[in-house]
Amino acid sequence: MGSSLTSTEWPPLPFPEWEATCDTLHMWTQIVGKTRMELAPRENHWWNVTLYVTPRGLTTSAIPCRQGSFDAEFDFIAHCLLLRTSNGEERRIRLFARPVADFYAEYRAALGSLAIEVHFDLTPAEFDDPTPYDQDRHHASYDRDAVERFRRTLIHADRVLKKFRARFIGKSSPVHFFWGSFDLAVTRFSGRHAPIAPDADPVTREAYSHEVISCGFWPGDRRYPRPAFYAYAAPAPAGLEKEPVQPGHWDTGMREFLLPYDDVRQAASPDQAVLDFCQGTYEAAARLAHWDRPSLERE
Repeated sequence: MGSSLTSTEWPPLPFPEWEATCDTLHMWTQIVGKTRMELAPRENHWWNVTLYVTPRGLTTSAIPCRQGSFDAEFDFIAHCLLLRTSNGEERRIRLFARPVADFYAEYRAALGSLAIEVHFDLTPAEFDDPTPYDQDRHHASYDRDAVERFRRTLIHADRVLKKFRARFIGKSSPVHFFWGSFDLAVTRFSGRHAPIAPDADPVTREAYSHEVISCGFWPGDRRYPRPAFYAYAAPAPAGLEKEPVQPGHWDTGMREFLLPYDDVRQAASPDQAVLDFCQGTYEAAARLAHWDRPSLERE
């Protein structure tokens, strides 16, 4: 299917058709992402843990290690994970249908051969199956065509979200990929501290220490089994769910605005549909939360 589409088209990505591959890939990105989380200096709002979209897939970017650095890139064109060090060494790990445990074992062996030592929690994050990576033999799917369509979807989403990000001159996150929730996101900040519930865990305390309005894309999961763009505010101002945002709608179950990916694909201009959704949800939340918009936005 992927080979019959032009590079400008937003490819179909029905979650049920690649759910098994998505789960396997999710676990692989967590293994690589946790490597960056442990070795990279901690940054505000956990920006040190994310991956980034490249023309070929997803990368950690440079990770400090001893007196140099290395990176790890999922190349979804060549279907391999490429490890590269600042002293010129490389290792390639093929991506194909095999258990997460086998991928983890080869990945650790490759790191060891590069003298990279890292220790991290082997329990999956934000996932409905707690099987440790080194014991997971039931997630073992890899549909190359689905992965290719996912790559192209990420490239489109990353490109448009970067256009949206450029309109804001206040504090903003990069457009980055969170391997825990398995979504691409960009977050704007008002500059004000946010109230945090006393029982919030440390991850939540750091992520939402300040007021935010966030939007992004995720390929779906078992709670909402279809890909969509999303937007939310934290804390959510009173009445946000009543705002008549177009395109998109408020989802009471998810408690955020959603724009189904298939609606984007069918729009006269998919790029404009995503930009209108991001802008409309931002304006609604910023107005209700009384953000100082003149000092945060470009004219």
